[in-house]
Amino acid sequence: MSPLRMGCATVKAVSAESLSAASTSLDRALESGGDQLPEAPAAKARSLVTKVGERTSIVGGHTVVALAGATGSGKSSLFNTLVGAEVATVGARRPTTSKPTAGVWGDEPAGPLLDWLDVATRHHVETGSEATGAVGSLDGLVLLDLPDFDSRETSHHVEAERILELVDVFVWVTDPQKYADARLHDDYVSALAMHDAVTIVVLNQVDRLTDEQVDQCVEDLKRLMVRDGMPGATVIPTSARTGRGLDLLGQRLSNAVAGANAARDRLAADVRQTAAALRPGVADSEPEIRAKGEGELVDALARAAGVPTVVRAVQRDYLMQAIGHTGWPFTRWVQRLKAKPLRRLRLDNGRGEISHSEADVRSVLGRSSLPPPTPAARAAVDLATRRLADKAGAALPTPWGDAIDSAAAPPGHAMADALDQAVIGTSLRSRTPVWWHVIGIVQLQIALVAVAGLAWVLILMLLGWLQFPSIETPMLGPLPWPFVLLAGGVVAGLLLALISRFLAGIGARRRAAVIQGRLHDSISTVADERILAPVTEVLDRHRATREHLEAAAKV
Repeated sequence: MSPLRMGCATVKAVSAESLSAASTSLDRALESGGDQLPEAPAAKARSLVTKVGERTSIVGGHTVVALAGATGSGKSSLFNTLVGAEVATVGARRPTTSKPTAGVWGDEPAGPLLDWLDVATRHHVETGSEATGAVGSLDGLVLLDLPDFDSRETSHHVEAERILELVDVFVWVTDPQKYADARLHDDYVSALAMHDAVTIVVLNQVDRLTDEQVDQCVEDLKRLMVRDGMPGATVIPTSARTGRGLDLLGQRLSNAVAGANAARDRLAADVRQTAAALRPGVADSEPEIRAKGEGELVDALARAAGVPTVVRAVQRDYLMQAIGHTGWPFTRWVQRLKAKPLRRLRLDNGRGEISHSEADVRSVLGRSSLPPPTPAARAAVDLATRRLADKAGAALPTPWGDAIDSAAAPPGHAMADALDQAVIGTSLRSRTPVWWHVIGIVQLQIALVAVAGLAWVLILMLLGWLQFPSIETPMLGPLPWPFVLLAGGVVAGLLLALISRFLAGIGARRRAAVIQGRLHDSISTVADERILAPVTEVLDRHRATREHLEAAAKV
């Protein structure tokens, strides 16, 4: 692939593949960036992506060069001299150029390209008719004489600016009187500072100056070009009247045409410039938001979802079930008369099961009977989401920060329903401890002993009341066995019930801790799906936009 030599420096030509990849990266940056990218640069970038596609799809190896300049700079005279014919209108009345005029070198048809440029006035340059004396062929050159960009006719400078957006090579034509014109340098040259590889500067009408004055003007113009961001720009002094400098200008144009790479070089510079204009719209990096690591947010959502209430209900429910299994058989029936804590919350019937009627109610209502979050709980959620948004978006440009704020604050009712469904969907069941059954069996045996002792005592009392001959009662030391069985059974049963209650308290705390962990996992899932995932999606879009812009800028 031939390098492009238009000035002193050699610039490596841009391949069609790398240009296409850069344009694709720019397009993907626009897609991922969306409304978060600055509007004006984004609109220009979209137009550029379209332009790259259209320009590269045009068959042929033409290079479009524009002669652009202010009124009276001698563009049209220079154009006529280059094409070797009086094609462009030249006169004392200014401006004389209202529509662009094209000079085409070579036999390859340039119609589709000129149609795309919307240039109607066309002149085919016969081989050898040009007056440049260029070293090398100009076949494939499309030279445009543009309207004056400082014309008082609005349509003229609008047309000039339209064409300048489409051409491959810029030839800025100025003269000794206007070479320092602010509009030329500020509005055009400096705005295209990244296009130095496709820029030529011509100081025309130098036949009006002495050689010393020409050198002074050239040096001053070079200084201005350095200020404009083009330190390597070559300034060519020319005169359409005497022919001075036309050989060198022709050589530069021949170099531009030779590799047929100027179009890609110009488009690549456009891509780099546009990517640079969009780059302030993204930060240099993104904060790390860990899905399971936002403890403050999960804790706040758990309080808002009523998890502490559920955990306390689980603990009380465990105690009631434990007492129902291990309590004194003669009093444990009282537990059946008490309201079940989980059942009151429409979460469970207290035995690890859900009744048919209750399941039907929950399927219709889709909600538990948990109390609504308190103002303090809601405020804690708001504070946690704001802190998360600040953590994620503080270092990002304002539009991205606003997007993260919106993502971190989902609608209140939707979040409340999601939290309630998370609680409902969490299993509050657990395997019944084996020791409950063991203690329950022991309690039944002790109760049977107490009943046997009571029956024995009653029989003895009945026999005495009926005045049956006294029956000798077996003794355990000083105490009769019927009393030992009755009192021992009662005391042992109550003592075992107290021990079981103490053990049940430990088990209830453990069960509550297990259920609290399950509920926190469920709430964490809601936080991931409803808050962290949308925030992460914004950060992922930001990362993709930044990476695509960086890739586009490397073309």
